[in-house]
Amino acid sequence: MAVSSKVAITGIGAVSGWGWSAPALWEGLLSGRPAIRRPERFDIADHRTQLASEVPKALPQLRSIIPGWHRRTWADRYALAAAFEACRQAGVEGPLRGAGVFFGGSTAGMAEGEKYFKALLGRSSEGLRLHDIASHQMNGPGDEVARHFGVDGPVHTVSSACAAGGLALGRALEALRAGEVELALAGGADSLCQLTYAGFNSLRAVDAEVCRPFRKNRAGLSLGEGGAVLVLEPLERALGRGARPLALLEGVGASCDAHHMTAPHPEGTGAALAMEAALADAGLAPEAIHFINSHGTGTPLNDVAEGKALDRVFGERARRLPVTSTKACVGHLLGSSGALEAAATVMCLEHGQVHPVPWGRESEEVLEGIDLVLGEPRGLISQGNVPARALSTSFAFGGANAAVLLAAFSAIPAEGAGP
Repeated sequence: MAVSSKVAITGIGAVSGWGWSAPALWEGLLSGRPAIRRPERFDIADHRTQLASEVPKALPQLRSIIPGWHRRTWADRYALAAAFEACRQAGVEGPLRGAGVFFGGSTAGMAEGEKYFKALLGRSSEGLRLHDIASHQMNGPGDEVARHFGVDGPVHTVSSACAAGGLALGRALEALRAGEVELALAGGADSLCQLTYAGFNSLRAVDAEVCRPFRKNRAGLSLGEGGAVLVLEPLERALGRGARPLALLEGVGASCDAHHMTAPHPEGTGAALAMEAALADAGLAPEAIHFINSHGTGTPLNDVAEGKALDRVFGERARRLPVTSTKACVGHLLGSSGALEAAATVMCLEHGQVHPVPWGRESEEVLEGIDLVLGEPRGLISQGNVPARALSTSFAFGGANAAVLLAAFSAIPAEGAGP
């Protein structure tokens, strides 16, 4: 296969607390309201907090599209639904020969494993079903996508906590540039489960209210679930087959804090290194970036560290760079968050506006130096033929960091014509 210099995104699919499609996610993001409420799938009465962003029930027509719906885990359903939507928009269908699947995740079928264990202990009226425990492995969602679409290339699953989705996009970008594959389905899927819910409550990392990224009185994150898939292919291939590129994936950077199991480096060192690596990978200067889709969890330590990382990378310009957080709307999707946030960033670039962060209480002050987009969408402004560009960042437990650099496709300049 030929080596590609530019990689286009020709399809996106998303499942979130706002529903089972990317348009549902976009409409929800633009509304400035959070899809974070009391979850109903399992009992949360004994936990400190009572909120999460739970995916609503799927419509019957969606269930009919995916074979064996009732045998799939929640994470598998999210992955397949997002992949189906993305492939339909991209105008591709299986079998996808010469393609690869690159997925991120953290819990996969854990919820189904919990259900099996509950039945095993006699605490459930449901009988033991072998597929509930056989399908809980981490690579399940990516493998299901590969089987459903007849993918005969590499199938990789990345599990680096909350950076996994972004790192999966990086692996896909490498494979396309090297000519290892001619098309990639990249993304991730995770579902809510009791282990995650109890774990983050035990760590006291969740807010009893809807999460408030970059507010001075923030108290923690809000958990979420869902998934996203992006169809990636060489730009020349996309144009040659008449596809409409939505955006370009220009660079991905990764780093490690090597600092602490759960806390970020207090100076944001690793986060800054990941952003700098993404810029270097794309051959761009910091001035080329028009906005940031931040990791933005709302935890006391992360938001300060991320603000310092932005100062390090962008200097004084960091105070004028619009910042948003998808997690404030649909919660933290853990291993699949980087994929969903990349999809949200693509839609921001495609529509020329940055989605807002829910405002909350009027008295809440924003951390100094952060130009947080609040309440209403903000229009993107780029000069001349220079496309709007954004960084979407993901910073994980264990100090794993990823940054994804995306560019609007419209008005892409000729080679060497600009930054």
